[in-house]
Amino acid sequence: MKKLDLYIVRKFLGTFFFSLALILCIVVVFDISEKIEKFIENDVTLKEIAFDYYLNFIPYFANLFISLFTFVAVIFFTSKMAYDSEIIAILSTGISFERLLRPYMISALIIALFSFTLSAFIIPNANVKRLEFEKKIRRKYTNRDSDIHLQVSPGVIIYISSYSTSTNIGYDFSYESFHGDTLKSKLTSTRIAWKKDKEKWEISNWKLREFDNGKETYTTGQKLDTLMGFLPPEFSEDPKSIKEQLTLPELDDYIAKMKLRGSANVVEFQIEKYKMWANSFAIFILTLLGASIASRKVRGGKGLHMGLGLLLSFTYILFMQFSTVFSTNGGTNPLLSVWMPNIMFIVVAAGVYWSARR
Repeated sequence: MKKLDLYIVRKFLGTFFFSLALILCIVVVFDISEKIEKFIENDVTLKEIAFDYYLNFIPYFANLFISLFTFVAVIFFTSKMAYDSEIIAILSTGISFERLLRPYMISALIIALFSFTLSAFIIPNANVKRLEFEKKIRRKYTNRDSDIHLQVSPGVIIYISSYSTSTNIGYDFSYESFHGDTLKSKLTSTRIAWKKDKEKWEISNWKLREFDNGKETYTTGQKLDTLMGFLPPEFSEDPKSIKEQLTLPELDDYIAKMKLRGSANVVEFQIEKYKMWANSFAIFILTLLGASIASRKVRGGKGLHMGLGLLLSFTYILFMQFSTVFSTNGGTNPLLSVWMPNIMFIVVAAGVYWSARR
């Protein structure tokens, strides 16, 4: 890279990390003021607060709005360069606008790789400790689902009318085993409970019907301790907390498992996976858009650039939220929903870039 490239890269990354650090300090202060009573009530130590919570909370929050901070950083330092006549001086030497954007894209690549590594591998592991700490200061998750149907393995389907996460007890349980479309056996029970000491399920008042070549065998009993293809955490853990703790490879495995079981929550996990890629790619789009907007002097000065930049960045975030909600609740394809804001902003960025280079 030439001196000009290094100059712009230093300005870009310096402004980005400075603004990120500044906003994180403000967020931590406000978060402490909001949660300090809960910290005191639950008798958590200063070491737990600092290392189990905030050390893992900071990267989580930083990555949440990394696209916004990138856009603001580009707008801020590019606008300053434009009003100090640095952009004009650079272009007057014969350097094209496309060449000027090279260090911007290099910086965007560094931030995108940083963001993807955080979201796909580092933050999920950090969230394990953060969420474990949060369990101490908030109410326990309660599963309010009813009429639960799950395919726990190929050809094996279970049904539970209701499940208590506090006692790990399910009611009106059935376990059906199929060979192709043919029912081979069906186990029904009024109550199923997890016995932690035995690490087994205890089935009460059970009835077993088995079918073999047109013959039926009927068996009953009062108690039965057995292992099955599912465990209590699948009912007692908040789906939101589960997806926040999965790395990208683990997320792929979990999605495959949920598809097998016919879970209605699979879309939320697919969205989480696609957002890892889409959010990293958005950094390039917002960098191109920000550089194209702020590279020219306009009436209104730097304030207009910052105002327009914030408006566009918040529009992007808002549109991302709307599109994912439509996917979760409206049946829209999750891949299309996650990438739709990027597709639309690519068109906007291309138009602004074409205008700027002229």
